[in-house]
Parts: sequence; structure tokens; C-alpha cells
Amino acid sequence: MAYKVQIPSPVRISRIRVSRARRILAISEIRAAIMPLSGLLGITVRNQSGGDIGVLVDIVARWSPEIDYPPITGLIVRVGRQRTFVDIDKVEIFETKSIALRSSKVDLRDFSKRNNEVLLMEEILDHQLVDVEGIQVIRASELYLANALGKLRLVGVEVGVNALFRRMAPQRIRARANPIRVIDWSDVAAFDETSGEMKLRAARANGGIKRLRPAELADLLEDLGRRERSGLIEALGVEAIADALEEMDAEQIESFIRNTEPDIAADLVANMEPDEAVDVLRDLDEDERDELLDLLEPDVAADLKELISYDEKTAGGIMTSLVLEVHEAATISEVIDQLRDLSDHGGDLDGVVVFDEDGNFCADVSIFELLMVSNRNDQIATLVRESKCVTVDPNDDLDAIAEALIETRRSSVVVVEEGKTLGRILADDLVDAILPDRSKGRFPRLLS
Repeated sequence: MAYKVQIPSPVRISRIRVSRARRILAISEIRAAIMPLSGLLGITVRNQSGGDIGVLVDIVARWSPEIDYPPITGLIVRVGRQRTFVDIDKVEIFETKSIALRSSKVDLRDFSKRNNEVLLMEEILDHQLVDVEGIQVIRASELYLANALGKLRLVGVEVGVNALFRRMAPQRIRARANPIRVIDWSDVAAFDETSGEMKLRAARANGGIKRLRPAELADLLEDLGRRERSGLIEALGVEAIADALEEMDAEQIESFIRNTEPDIAADLVANMEPDEAVDVLRDLDEDERDELLDLLEPDVAADLKELISYDEKTAGGIMTSLVLEVHEAATISEVIDQLRDLSDHGGDLDGVVVFDEDGNFCADVSIFELLMVSNRNDQIATLVRESKCVTVDPNDDLDAIAEALIETRRSSVVVVEEGKTLGRILADDLVDAILPDRSKGRFPRLLS
């Protein structure tokens, strides 16, 4: 898989530099003493007397949410046809030139991996990881160990073809470290080999990957494999992933949904903005669409089915059903409180629909108009007569919608049928409908 080169902003570059200056690999003594995994594999393991025991074929590390640098718990040594575990406490010398044990006896029982243990060569090397500081998917071309904080630990990962070529060289060349291109392990999130679960440390629970913006997260999702994607969804939650999906192109979203377990895909669709969810469902085959709709809550499924029923080149076909409607007697203060409750959807709200005693549409009051009212105890009805009431019918075509937007000079227009509000059309969704091949974009709004 080809990975896109991510170019961080100057602010992010500065933050990365400060962050990485505090890492273990910023300590020159440790950086100078790092040992590449490939330079250790294949070394003959000897006993206390110098006799050959076997060959090192893997190294075992222990995961823990509280530890940034996993400690090495033991070695996997091939003795004849058997893979044997040697506890790290029984190792006297551990270098790229020599590995020697403290005694002449070795337990020859087969290795059985315990909970929270990982095999570095088998489960991490050449596998996908996430660089949570550089915001990119990487593949571990080389892993690095070092004595740090009183133990032998996994401290870094190297990416790139140079490391791959070096691994094919003789052992004396494989043993050479290349510290310039090593990423500190505390900046890396790995995935469980079997379940795909993302192994995030507690120290990064509110930072790193969980601070990524939707567009940055979308870039990661595009590059991850199916198992790793599931791990990322589990780690971050469907709401964050749903926001990221909205930043992808239609083909990428379609592929993502098709390659995700149906129940998870349904949760993602349910957490997307209604108009975005409809776009996703329209791109699926009828059987796939029906399967997802059957997994949704009945009221959510009903709303989406209604939106899908409209021609996609009409107002009903591109509107979102996410609309804040308030009675004309509501105070400005009450309306602002309701807007705060919808702050997660700020990008899709630039106005408030006002209805009368009969539930009929009265006006679309802009948020700017609300904020300009000095007395928050005034009723929103005081703004109705000043508001320009331009709406569209659900069956109006794209040209009619564009004309309505031009007339109102707003970034959205309300869809009304027989006096009842059905939804709202955002200017960027109109542009998407007119120019479906353009890259995703958003017009700035007051609450974005």
C-alpha cells in the first residue's frame, strides 16, 4: 500500500519538536546505544559456559496502558525444532554481538504467550502502526531496543526502504543502528495482531490520536487495513469516526462502509449528519442499504428513508433534516441554550426556524440576528417580521435552490412543504450536488 506524505503545519511541526525533545530517544546516551531488532535475530544464544543453546528468533515485550516503553520480558530461542522461552532475568549479556545466559540450564518447554505480551518480530515488525504525533500511518521497517529506566525496553521504530534493505544484509550490517530516522515509541500506537485492538497508552488518552481533527483522522482511515480500522473505531468511538467519514470522498466512504462489519457500519451511518448519511446509503446496492437500515433505530431509519425517497437533484434530495425549530414565543435566551446543546452540529446550523401556534413555518432567523439582540428575554417573535422568508419546495431543482440562496444572501435555505418545515439545504451541499467530483470542502459558518 502506498502512503501519502503528510506535511504538518508549522505550528504542528513546532509542537512535534518540543514533544519529541522530551522523549527517551532525546537522551543522547540512550540514542547512541539502541539496538536494531534485525541485528539481534539469528544470533546464537550461549549458556554461562559458552556452549551453544540455540538461535534467537523473536523477542517478547509486555504491553501496559501505563507504560510508554514496553519492557522486554524474554527471548524466543529456537532449540532444534522447538521454540523455547527464556526469561529476560536469566540473560547475562544482551548485545548485537553476543547473547549469553546466567546459567547453563534452559527450560525446554514450548513457548506460550501470556496476556499483554507481544512478539516483536512476528506481530509488530512489518505491521501497520500510527504515528500519533506526525499523524500518519507507518509500517515498522525496523524496531529498536535499549536499556532505559532500569530495564531493556522497546524504545523506537524506523520506517522506510533503507531499513528494509539493511535487514537483507549480513548480520554485521543489520546490527548498525540508524538513529536519525527513528521515531520514539511513545509517539506510536500499535494494533493487536489478532483482534486489531488499538493499544493506546493512558498517558495519551486525551492527547495524540484522540486530538486529531476529522480531516486528519480521515487520512489515517484511508491508509489502514480493515482490522486496524476496526481497532481505531474501538479506540476512538463511532462519533469521531463518523465525523471523519464526512471528510472523505464518496468512493472512499463507500469502500469503508462495505469493508466494515454491518453493525458498526450502521452505528457510523446513524452518527453522521442526515444528508451525509443519505449520500452514503444512495451509493450502496439496494440489499446493502436495506441491511443497514434494518440495523438502525426505527425513527432514524424512517427519517433516512424519507430523505432517500426524494430525487437527489432536488431540494429534498440534498437537504438535511437536522433543523432547530422553536415556537415564536420562545425567548432569545432559551433559543441560545438550545443552540448550545447542538454545538456538535454547529457546521450545519446557521439559523433557527420559527413556527407559529399551528406548527407552520414563520421565519428562518439567522444566528447573527439572535446574537445582536441586547435583551435576551425578548421573544424570538420580535425578529420574525424583520426576517426575509425565502424557502424552497422539496421538489425544486438545483437552479431554484441556487436562486433562493442568492436572494437570501445566506449560506443555507429552508425546505418547506404545505407550511411544514422539512429540512435545510447548506450551500456546500448544493455545490457538491452541482459539482459531485470536487474535493470535500466546507463554507465557514458562525458556529463551525
